[in-house]
Amino acid sequence: MKNKDEENTIRLMLGYICVSKEAEASLPRKIQILDRFSLKDSEISKICACSSQSVANARQSLKKH
Repeated sequence: MKNKDEENTIRLMLGYICVSKEAEASLPRKIQILDRFSLKDSEISKICACSSQSVANARQSLKKH
């Protein structure tokens, strides 16, 4: 049985793999991809190497459009 840290690590690795082929994609596009995994802003910020606030701003931008 996996502990919570292992599960979180696996989720982050899967998220990273999913956006690694989209390296040149915009942050909103990466968020669209990662939202399929129900990741938190803090997790997406780790994967995309940006701040949690940038993720939150990009999410708001996506909602407007």
